[in-house]
Amino acid sequence: MHRAHLARSPREDRVKTVVLAALRFYKAAVSPMLPPACRYTPTCSEYAMEAVERYGVARGGWLATKRLLGCHPWSRGGYDPVPERRAG
Repeated sequence: MHRAHLARSPREDRVKTVVLAALRFYKAAVSPMLPPACRYTPTCSEYAMEAVERYGVARGGWLATKRLLGCHPWSRGGYDPVPERRAG
């Protein structure tokens, strides 16, 4: 049986809830005070929220970290959605 089909533990759900709350706080309270800088659509914070929602904290966090490392003034930017989950 694939991990995706197994029920998540209550601890994993709590950690995910805390991480998503922190990302929402950043988006609502911190991001508006900074100049617009994200070169991607969706923005890096939106990407991180979607990745954590879709894949959980570990894999979603890894995807968000890779995105953040690629978001700099010399990147091409553009449309870069969270990868779809593979069926299987």
